[in-house]
Amino acid sequence: MSGQGQRARHVAIIMDGNGRWAKKRHLPRALGHQRGVEAVRSLVRSLKVFDIECLTLYAFSSENWKRPEDEVDDLMNLMRKFIKSDLPEFVENGVRLKIIGDWQGLAPDIVEMLEDALTQTAGGKRTVAVALNYGSQQEIARAARKAAEDGPIDVDSIARHLDTADLPPLDLLIRTSGEVRLSNFLLWQTAYAEMAFVDTLWPDFTTEHLGEALDDFANRERRYGGR
Repeated sequence: MSGQGQRARHVAIIMDGNGRWAKKRHLPRALGHQRGVEAVRSLVRSLKVFDIECLTLYAFSSENWKRPEDEVDDLMNLMRKFIKSDLPEFVENGVRLKIIGDWQGLAPDIVEMLEDALTQTAGGKRTVAVALNYGSQQEIARAARKAAEDGPIDVDSIARHLDTADLPPLDLLIRTSGEVRLSNFLLWQTAYAEMAFVDTLWPDFTTEHLGEALDDFANRERRYGGR
């Protein structure tokens, strides 16, 4: 398939670099995470401009529990604040919230807030999928177990049971901060996705950076294993 002018319907981002952003400025890590939330807010508002149907964000991995307790607490409190402050804007702008991962294992009050947000935004035409308490290996294992309960296991049966089964195929994955790895994120979904690794730390990532990544994607040639 020629890449000229192709559109990325589904973009995923590994939002990396909050801690390093803060360290470079001799600021608390918590402030780096706060600035990271502001970057998220800006990108969500740009979905319609870039005609992106789905934006999937790696917010909290199943491995992030290994971080210091105070940092985990800061991240959870930021999540609470984000849901409270931004939910009305999601509803107003027709953005559907989707959560992937074992999010029901989070604190009960967060689970309740998320369930309410999912209900309120269910009619949205564009989707923001947030990966919370998420690990891709765990997701694939869950999907395989569910597929086995339904019958023979094959590629299609596993795909139907993934957390992302109702989302468009992943077109482009972006990782910020210069790291070049997937960190247990969307391992199945990235099979034929294009990837972009950028040096920009997440709090400094803007809609301009996203636009550049989308322009680059539009000019790539996707072969899907063919010639």
